[in-house]
Parts: sequence; structure tokens; C-alpha cells
Amino acid sequence: MFSPIKKFIISKIHIGKRLDKFLIEELNEKSRSSLQNSITKGEILVNNNVVKTGYKLKENDNITINIILDAPENIHPENIKLNIIYEDDSLIVINKPAGMVVHPGAGNKSGTLVNALLYHCNHLSKLSGATRPGIVHRLDKDTSGLLVVAKDDLTHVKLQEQFQTKEIKRVYLALIWGVPVQKQGEIETFISRSRKDRKKMTVSSSGGKEAVTNYKLIKEFQYLSLLELRLNTGRTHQIRVHLNHLNMPVFGDPVYNGRKSQLRRLPSYLQRRGAALLKKINRQSLHAKELSFIHPKDGKRMKFTSELPEDMNYILNKIEDVLLLKEIKNK
Repeated sequence: MFSPIKKFIISKIHIGKRLDKFLIEELNEKSRSSLQNSITKGEILVNNNVVKTGYKLKENDNITINIILDAPENIHPENIKLNIIYEDDSLIVINKPAGMVVHPGAGNKSGTLVNALLYHCNHLSKLSGATRPGIVHRLDKDTSGLLVVAKDDLTHVKLQEQFQTKEIKRVYLALIWGVPVQKQGEIETFISRSRKDRKKMTVSSSGGKEAVTNYKLIKEFQYLSLLELRLNTGRTHQIRVHLNHLNMPVFGDPVYNGRKSQLRRLPSYLQRRGAALLKKINRQSLHAKELSFIHPKDGKRMKFTSELPEDMNYILNKIEDVLLLKEIKNK
């Protein structure tokens, strides 16, 4: 069967890039040869025209994708409570809890945000395919916080365009091991899938997707810090990969070096206390606290915020009590 149409609007950073290379970066699940074949067969169009695989992208090019996929398994609505921050006829803003997968996939056929949305809504956009109705962007399973869901295709396209043009603003809070040398800065690298472990991402010297993260130090302790992070791009595991690359992994991260191995940063007399604190959180200490975008229907900018969840708040409040670390006031 054909998947529902997926669209991209080309921004300035992609001008001159080959069409097939761009698609490899945006569609991780497809190989280069399969994408080139789809371009040749006219399943991928640029400005509604069939083009060659080596077509060089121009600003504001409209890429339309209609790739043949295997028929998906049925996804059933489930009566799962949602923390809805805002809802109207076009979209929903959800405050996702840690531990909830956004959409069904291998090993996660139920209990996802999509299962809950199908129970809650009469209609959702179809542009991301049958297994991802309404999903414009994602959060990792164990990252908490805000994301927006589209109820119709036009809203979906308009929100997707805002991601391409960076009109959508996303702000995260992360508790990390270590303290950055500079109080604020920008991390800019390429990110690609790890060759050693295909479930992980890694910083690469070339190839992969361009990834840009801006950070600002909010609280500084002796061995830990609270950072505010703003995404210029939205790559898989971007914040976690970037911070681990700088040897400042997210506290509690079970994948990117943020758990027991980091206890050695603490003096020996504090390591037992640190281990006890880690047991209070079973995920990476990362929260999407702010989301803002222009409403696709009325053109007004909307801004939403979410307080730190209970587990992260507990860790922050206990750093001084349990680890005996005082906050360092920045002048």
C-alpha cells in the first residue's frame, strides 16, 4: 500500500544538497538505493515534478513523498489518561510522562501515546503514516515534557514547515554530570547511527545529520549542573548524544554513560550517597519544559510550559541534602 503523503519544505541550510542525500538524513529507515528507486519511479516529487536522484535542492522546494510500504498492523485505541495542556479543533499539546513511548514500533504495540490519542480523538492527521497518526515530532520514551499533535493534514504540514524554518521553539532542562567550562554556548556536530550499536546514535566527523544545540548553565553544583537547552535541529537522541560527547552525560541516562560509571566523579565518601540518589530516578534527567509555535489556523504565536516532573524535582532538591553539595552562585 502507499503511505500517506509526507512533505518537506527546504530551508536555506539544505540549499545545494543532493535530493537522495537529504532524504537519507531525514528518513533513517530507508536505504539510499531504495530511496533512489523511489525517486526514479516518481514516488518522490519535487514541486510536483519527477526529478533525478542527484537533483540539487533549492530554497523553498516542496518535496512530496508517497513511498510504498508494507501494510501496518492494526493499532487499537486504549483508554490511557493524557495530560492535555491545550486542545482545539486543529491540534493538541500533550505533557508526556517519562516511560511512555510516542508511537507503536518493535516491542511496543500498545500503551503508547498514539494508542491513547486514538481513544481520545475522532480524527488525527495521516501524514506520518498509519502507525504514527498525528505525530509531528517525538520525545524519547524516558524524556518527559511537551509535544504537539496535529488533528488534520493541513495543520500537520504547517507545523512541519515551522520545524523546517525553526519557527517552533523547544526548550529542555537537563541535570548533567560535570560543569561546562563556558556558562553558555553552542554545540554543533554531525550525528549518525552508531556502527557498533544500531540502537544508539553517535557524533561523527562527517556524514550523518547536522545537529545544533544551544545550552545555558542554570544551576552549578560541585559535580553536577542543571542546564537549559534549546534545539536548532531535532535529531534522534540529540541532547543526550551532544552532552555525552562533551563528557557531561545526562544524569541517570542508561544508554549514554550517565549512570553508575559516572559515580567515580564523586569523592569516595560520597559515592554510596550518589548511588542511592541514582536509584530514585530510572531514566535520563531530561525534560521538555517549553514549546512555542505559530498556530496554523489563526497565525498567533502560542507558548506552553511544563514544570519539572516529580522525579527530577526530587533529585534537584536532594543534591544538597544527600550529596552535601552546595549550589555555586554565579556572579
